[in-house]
Formats: sequence, structure tokens, C-alpha cells
Amino acid sequence: MSSRYDRAVTIFSPDGHLLQVEYAQEAVRKGSTAVGVRGANCVVLGVEKTLVPKMQEDRTVRKISMLDHHVGMAFAGLRADARILMNRAQVECQSHRLNFENAVTIEYITRYIAQLKQKYTQSNGRRPFGISCLIGGFDANGSPRLFQTEPSGNFYEYKANATGRSANTVREFLEKAYKDEKVSTNGGAIKLAIRALLEVTHLGQNHLEVAVMENGKSMKISGQQYNSQFNKNH
Repeated sequence: MSSRYDRAVTIFSPDGHLLQVEYAQEAVRKGSTAVGVRGANCVVLGVEKTLVPKMQEDRTVRKISMLDHHVGMAFAGLRADARILMNRAQVECQSHRLNFENAVTIEYITRYIAQLKQKYTQSNGRRPFGISCLIGGFDANGSPRLFQTEPSGNFYEYKANATGRSANTVREFLEKAYKDEKVSTNGGAIKLAIRALLEVTHLGQNHLEVAVMENGKSMKISGQQYNSQFNKNH
């Protein structure tokens, strides 16, 4: 019965669902896990790295990217869709800087990405983006921000959140483990993000990638460096 209503993204099912959007959300649920944690003075993005073939260049499989010098994005879902959204967002960041002579706010670029996603839920001949994005960074006043966008075009701000495979398990862990005093230092926020990913990954901590953003500094992306720090403090 539902197949009658999933042939175009603009057709609602009798119970008010857009089935194409739900299919996109299923693509997100099958993607590898991504976690975001907002600390007192930093924003941490962490992802579970999938195994790549021996002959493939590891650097071409990136799930965390800089959109501007003060904002980064991690995602779960279809990589090809993510590449397009990242490119569009990077251009928008530079266009905003050129036109207004200042950097985008984190909410502005999140809203831009969410509007682009929503546009694809009401256009014939297109399909929704099959990704969920965690967008973090610093506004001009130095305050850290963390947002998540969904395939439908919804977006919300969080202290910490997860998306992708087993995201509910990670969220439950974060709800129990997140305390303001625990993320008052950068090390505490990094440790929390790694512990959250280790709740669901089966590949071990050597297959995690962590990005740390501090106000006024370039984003640092590393795996081994922060894993060794986790082992030292754990």
C-alpha cells in the first residue's frame, strides 16, 4: 500500500508521512556513528572510521570537514550527498565573508544547510539528502555552538548529541555521562566523545577520528593523538 506514495517526494501518505524523507532517515541510521560534544571552551566532533581497502588512500575517506576556519561538520549517511552539501556550505561561508566582511555564525550556516535539505523535500525530480550533519564551531563572541540537521530540514542545538548507527545508545550514554564540570576542560570533552563512540564501535579506538575546535584556532583532526590521550587519562 505504501508503495503508492513513495514514487515522488512531494506525495504525502494517508498518515501524513513523506516516505522518501523516511527512506533518507534510514540511510542515516545505517551510516557510521558520529558524535558531537560542546565543551566550555571547545567543540569536539568524533566519528567511527570504517575499514578501507588496503589500496585505497585513507585521506580520501573523510567524515569530518572544515566549512570555514571556525566551523566544522561531521556526518552520518551517504558520503556523496555529504560532499555536495559540504561544498555548497563552504561556498556560502566564503560568499558571506566577501559580501558582509565577517564570518558566518554557526546558526546561520546550519540554517543554510537545513533550508537546502528542506528544499529537496518539496521538489519533483529530486530526492532528499540522505545525511544528518553535526555542525560545531565558535561565534564571533567566542561562544561554542553545536547543531544537528536532519534529512527533513529540521535542525536543533545541543550540548552533546549523536547520529548514525546506534545513535540512540550513544545518546543514552551522553545523557547519563554529560556534566558541565566534566566538559569544563578540553581533555574532559575529548574523553567524553571518545567514550561515547566506544559504546558502539566494534573496531576499537584506533578506528576513531576526532576533531577539536578551539576559539581562534584551526580545527585539529586526529585519531592516534587523542586515543593516546584517552588511554593516559582513562
